[in-house]
Amino acid sequence: MKIERQIYLNQLISAQGNGSIKIISGLRRCGKSYMLKTLFRSYLLDNGVDDSHIILIDLENWRFKDFKSPDYLLDYVDSKMIDTEIYYILIDEVQKVDEFVEVLATLLLKENVEIYVTGSNSKFLSSDIATDFRGRSDEIHMYPLSFSEFLSVYDGNENDALLEYMNYGGLPQILLYKDDVAKAGFLRRIYRTVYLKDIYERHNIEYLAEFEELIKVIASSIGSLTNPNKLANSFKSKKNVKDITDKTIASYLKYLSDAFLIESAEQYDIKGKNYIDSPMKYYFQDLGLRNSVLSFRQIEETHLMENLIFNELKIRGFLVDVGVVPMRIRNAEGVQQRSSYEVDFVANKGSQRYYIQSAWRMPTEEKAEQETRSLRSIGDSFKKIIITGENTLLKRDEYGITTMNIIQFLKNPNSLDL
Repeated sequence: MKIERQIYLNQLISAQGNGSIKIISGLRRCGKSYMLKTLFRSYLLDNGVDDSHIILIDLENWRFKDFKSPDYLLDYVDSKMIDTEIYYILIDEVQKVDEFVEVLATLLLKENVEIYVTGSNSKFLSSDIATDFRGRSDEIHMYPLSFSEFLSVYDGNENDALLEYMNYGGLPQILLYKDDVAKAGFLRRIYRTVYLKDIYERHNIEYLAEFEELIKVIASSIGSLTNPNKLANSFKSKKNVKDITDKTIASYLKYLSDAFLIESAEQYDIKGKNYIDSPMKYYFQDLGLRNSVLSFRQIEETHLMENLIFNELKIRGFLVDVGVVPMRIRNAEGVQQRSSYEVDFVANKGSQRYYIQSAWRMPTEEKAEQETRSLRSIGDSFKKIIITGENTLLKRDEYGITTMNIIQFLKNPNSLDL
């Protein structure tokens, strides 16, 4: 089964010849290795690059265990480069190489190389590579399958595909399992043996039970504003777990973000045009993993669709914030009070901006008015959109607010401009 990951392949192609190290980052099992070793390598071969000028080092393969030694790897590359033509060096899971920053710096000294690497933890990207190479690295961040990628190989109709996608997520391997029991078992298994194991190996976590309980709390509170202090207070009411400090929780959240399990969205004051430090929202990069954390017991479409929209916006390259519209309103006694309305997402890319509300159902005029209130209160000319789970045709109201169905939004890469 071949899935075209064209968004990321195009990014790799456009980065050719820019003199930077190209880093494919992302959640474990989201398809980075397949992108580098299969899709990109095939592209090079199809476009005239001789196989002898593609140097592939697969550190997920036990037969490449000696390549964790910097000198062994560098000597191997030297032995393969026998002329002045461009060589493409592809290294899968580069963080497994000892002193990999120095290794990459040494390779970058060569004039006839293009370097492409994958990595599954953001810490080495943000703190090591970004600092040491000072603008000589490009990060291509991969997500699990988008809905349109998932749908391209799904055997069934769009509505069934959406339900499958919201329940079991977009890790490519999930498509190999045929029934719900097998899919759920796969997700539970890799959550513990891959994702938790990776985090525990990288970090000295003192309170393991509390760490895993924190993941459950975050999974349960998609769409809710929170912060380390609030989360620490919530632990005081839970049985069989220790009280832990907000500093410890902040560290644990960082570990989860570094492993690409979760991603945060900050609050943005739309009228004041500034960020609000705390609280923020957290979303899972894969809904299947989120659901497996909760043993598939909390499948609320409202929260899942909000997470799904966030992920799709990130896949499309948007910076995504949670919008706040401060207001002054009069209470029943006629006294003015400060209040605020929330906009689920403020999506920015270059000069583009979109305000987006997620509404699984709008069964009454009152509910529709509630969902449009914050958008109508913004007062600028950027496009305002409501995405709903209902089977409805695209429409635009007298305020210029567009309403579209979730499948319309997900299937069309240009849906925000419809």
